[in-house]
Amino acid sequence: MIKQTVEISAEPVHLASRMGQLVFQRKDKVVGQTACEDVGMVVVDHPQTTYTHQALSQLAASDAVLVICGDNHMPIAMMLPLADHTQIVWRVHDQIELAKPMRKQLWRQLVVAKIFNQAMNLPEEYPARSALLAMSRRVKSGDPENLEAQAAKTYWSNWLWPEEFRRDSDQEGVNSFLNYGYAIVRAAVARAIVSAGLMPCLGLHHCNRSNHFCLADDLIEPWRPFVDDRVREMWRAGYDTLNQPAKAELLKLLEMSVMLGGEKGPLMVAMHRFVGSLVRCYSGESKTLEVPVSCS
Repeated sequence: MIKQTVEISAEPVHLASRMGQLVFQRKDKVVGQTACEDVGMVVVDHPQTTYTHQALSQLAASDAVLVICGDNHMPIAMMLPLADHTQIVWRVHDQIELAKPMRKQLWRQLVVAKIFNQAMNLPEEYPARSALLAMSRRVKSGDPENLEAQAAKTYWSNWLWPEEFRRDSDQEGVNSFLNYGYAIVRAAVARAIVSAGLMPCLGLHHCNRSNHFCLADDLIEPWRPFVDDRVREMWRAGYDTLNQPAKAELLKLLEMSVMLGGEKGPLMVAMHRFVGSLVRCYSGESKTLEVPVSCS
């Protein structure tokens, strides 16, 4: 089932829970409601939003993630459910015990998928597309040549052509659209990781000791080009300010269909299948990730 994404930004509401329903109230009047079990993510971007403990508890019990935006309207925190998984101890054990060669092979697969999807975001006639496809075939275990960074330089210099563009997460404009899209997809990845009984802090490649979501930052890589493609479409359609309508349009990313393992399906469903393939690699049942593939 496709989970809903709820955004609260235009007006403040009070979130409560009643008989399994997430209830939206304003001035003691119910303005909307939806079943908690149908909610996958709630994005809160209004500072006057309030919650009952029961509402948060029901969202967590329904495997939903709550994303909080800060004063700059960018996501700064999230509440994830603790996995109610019968094999969580064994899965975390497998995660910790993963051999370094396998860890490096999995990172290679993620980098290859990312560069391939970046290539698919460029027109066939662009020389950069052929260059990226060639790079994706050269990636070795652990990516010792850092082809991920080399590909990024080629990709971003052609991504918005003929308009000039430089990827800089500290800049406004189209860069802020990318930042917001990545943050939302990162939250969806983290939700899938926790739902699978894995520890999001134990990464394959990322290992910053102050980062609680190293694994999410590893696994998001093949999904970034999907954000890039959507942002570019919006930018060319005239969205030039990251306001409420733009954010609502970006959140539709979570409802799009993607190709994974030869099957096309909703992004949120594919995300869980993607993480499920990682679980099989951790346990030794497989050596191959099911990665999302751009259909461009």
